[in-house]
Amino acid sequence: MLEADPEVVAGAKRMIRKQALGLRGSMPPEALARRSAAIVARLLALPAVAAARSVALFWPIAARAEVDLRALDTALRAQGTAVAYPSTLERATRRMTFRLAADPACLLERGNRFAEPPPDAPEIVDLGVVVIPALAWDGRGHRLGYGAGYYDRALPRFCPPARKIGVGYDFELAVELPATALDVAADVLVTDLRTLEVA
Repeated sequence: MLEADPEVVAGAKRMIRKQALGLRGSMPPEALARRSAAIVARLLALPAVAAARSVALFWPIAARAEVDLRALDTALRAQGTAVAYPSTLERATRRMTFRLAADPACLLERGNRFAEPPPDAPEIVDLGVVVIPALAWDGRGHRLGYGAGYYDRALPRFCPPARKIGVGYDFELAVELPATALDVAADVLVTDLRTLEVA
């Protein structure tokens, strides 16, 4: 099988990214809130999430209408699960890790458009689950993010043993997305309508 030209893949990703952002932005906020609630319910029903002692989430970027997992944060804390969030280590190299968020109130935008824990918060290396955002997913678990590559660089350091769970609205599922050898696929995909084991 021939490997696709990286420039062709990058161009295709840019085009799909623009379309995906437009589609998501056209959805009423109330509809996305209902879909987010359904995704949270599906995540809580997953054995991997129920068994995990620590879970990495992401705080939704409101301007991008991301899946809202704040109710999942609340539910996990109530059952004693440690909750971590992405934290940039080196902005120049786009390296990211996951740090404990003792309270969601500590999460602030620190120059990367997404909310992060304080830089001195404890780093969590023994995660059970990492929940991953995206603009689009395909049935192979490949994702289309915003193009910075933070998750693709970070995930190999935590998974395995952590399970990679991708989340997205069901209308964001694609038949196939362009991918390279550097793109890290999810193990499970959870949308508001279905849960797909892909690895």
